[in-house]
Amino acid sequence: MDFRFTPEQEALRVEFAEFCKEEAERAPTGWIGGLAAEETDEGWAYHQSVVKRVAAKGWLCLPWPKEYGGKGHGPIEQLIFNEVMAYYRVPAIPFHFMTVAAGIMVYGTEEQKKEWLPKIARAEINWAEGLSEPNAGSDLASLTTTAVADGAHYVINGQKVWTSGAHRADHIFILARTDPNEPRHKGLTFFINKIGPGIEFRPLIFMNGSHFYNETFIDDFRVPKENVVGKVNQGWYVMMAGRNFARANIAFAAGGKRDLEDLILYCKETREGGEILAKKALVRHRLVELAIDFEAAQRFAYYVGWLQSKGKDVAVEAAACGYYASELNLRLANTAIEIMGLYGTVTRESRWAPLCGKFQDLCQWGSGFTIAGGTTEIRKNIIAWQGLKLPRN
Repeated sequence: MDFRFTPEQEALRVEFAEFCKEEAERAPTGWIGGLAAEETDEGWAYHQSVVKRVAAKGWLCLPWPKEYGGKGHGPIEQLIFNEVMAYYRVPAIPFHFMTVAAGIMVYGTEEQKKEWLPKIARAEINWAEGLSEPNAGSDLASLTTTAVADGAHYVINGQKVWTSGAHRADHIFILARTDPNEPRHKGLTFFINKIGPGIEFRPLIFMNGSHFYNETFIDDFRVPKENVVGKVNQGWYVMMAGRNFARANIAFAAGGKRDLEDLILYCKETREGGEILAKKALVRHRLVELAIDFEAAQRFAYYVGWLQSKGKDVAVEAAACGYYASELNLRLANTAIEIMGLYGTVTRESRWAPLCGKFQDLCQWGSGFTIAGGTTEIRKNIIAWQGLKLPRN
């Protein structure tokens, strides 16, 4: 693959970078990027203001057809934007919107496309994700939430967990079982709807005190039949339409590369035992290894985007890309804490915290990256079974 960008793509990169530099200057004090937008009212207000500006430029949906509010670009242009946004730590992408948009784009009716896609493109909707359950996370196809037809509606009952950002959402998408007699992957249906009576969110607090995930309790939640995306009992394929793009998202690689640059600068300016950290052979070796790996992760993401632009099925490559980037960010966090020593564990509230406590925060978040959106083990299985054609037993 040739990784060189066209002149038009280079011009877009410059435009994106100029925008993100300006938006980064408006960030709240102590902003460290990542998933912090949902945690505080200040961060959420910043996120919403950035998203509205991005939506006004049409950048949320660069590869969409123009008739649905997009720009008609390809996957590479979307990756370029995601890379620049993540590098400058600008929270410009609404959570979960790609999963819903891709599902509607590929499987939705023309009426659904005309109704929902322009709203998503204008950032008028904040989505909650109703997928994982207490006993159906990695093995999502074993979910037990039910949806039963009742006249012009489906009535949904069950429980979801790890519902990220739900306390900020106004709409929800839900994968529920509509036919218990079908094989596990086939009896599922994909629903979208405004949050209303029958949906209750309860916070799940992280060990660092942050609130991003929630439990979701669904009790006789009524969804009109016209809000079924795709065919009944074919919801697994609707959900997967957006999953492959999410797994190959370059944001992990670009955001991690920026974090690594901060760590390198810290090592150049900090002494330990009278010696600059960056001059210690072991520290230099670890930093160089990470720099090489992050460069590889970014190129891997662009490779997946290049395959998508050729109309290829990228399930295996996307799984491998997501696995590599999520594990790499966890390794970065652990390496940073090792180099910083006890100072690396100081929380962001303290004036003694290096880099606003970025790495102690990332260290606590990092393990979650290897679970969310498909665990490391599930991704390895996809690589083994679909990519390498290895036996399942």
